[in-house]
Amino acid sequence: MTAAVKVAAAPISWGVCEVPGWGTVLDADVVLGEMASLGLRATELGPPGYLPEDPARLRALLAAHGLELVGGFLAIVLHDADRVRSSLDEADRAAALLAAGGAEVLVLAAATGLHGYDERPELGRAEWTTLFRTCADVAAIAERHGLRTVLHPHVGTHVEREAEVTRFLDGSPLPLCLDTGHLVIGGTDPVDLARRHPGRVGHVHLKDVRADVADRVRSGDLGYADAVREGLYPPLGDGDVDVERLVGSVRDAGYEGWFVLEQDTALGPDDAGDVPSRDTARSLAHLHQIVGRPPAVGG
Repeated sequence: MTAAVKVAAAPISWGVCEVPGWGTVLDADVVLGEMASLGLRATELGPPGYLPEDPARLRALLAAHGLELVGGFLAIVLHDADRVRSSLDEADRAAALLAAGGAEVLVLAAATGLHGYDERPELGRAEWTTLFRTCADVAAIAERHGLRTVLHPHVGTHVEREAEVTRFLDGSPLPLCLDTGHLVIGGTDPVDLARRHPGRVGHVHLKDVRADVADRVRSGDLGYADAVREGLYPPLGDGDVDVERLVGSVRDAGYEGWFVLEQDTALGPDDAGDVPSRDTARSLAHLHQIVGRPPAVGG
């Protein structure tokens, strides 16, 4: 592993989330400025409406902080035939904005249609068929905008647990966003998944996870948002994910894409404002130690 890894940030590491009531939302200039102060030169988009939805304003804001846009997260309903049209329209709008901002990847998640990530109805066979077909349609829309699409297994979505990840891999050709945290919470070993399906790793979200808190989420004893507030995601190296093996595994398999430092945070009114920047700095230092050189913090 001789080449430097490409590292980006994400607004969720600063507590910026699409879930209503998640926590304190810091101003975009503050978040982007702190990313830049850490030497980062790339970011994901964050939730809808957080960064400007006018392409010219978006490009200007990113440029003012010396940042490029890597991609963005889009959680839409994929399984409900009655909602497919509106979901595809939403995907088209999101892809157009991402492309206009210079991004390269659309990070798709199979939303339940409910609020938050704490309830998750089971899907029937017909709904899975619709989900696979809608994924293909979203990928075609994104491709028309010059973007790749990856499917993000995510807590509280219809692709969360290990059996669902396997079902998706069997039923759709889309690559995955290998999110180390969400996979662990869903019961999937991300290192093993990367080893078994190296060709399906299309994007990486790096998180560390406290296994004891993840166990409580998996068992249903603790909601996802509450788990985040209890420190579910510590800085890289402080949790129970073998980050070194994961990074080595995907790089040895030829992965040359982005490693996005995306450690979900929820800020309360009394939380110190420097926590997100401090934790991201520690994660960067740990990644530096793993790869033996400073990570490439931009493209």
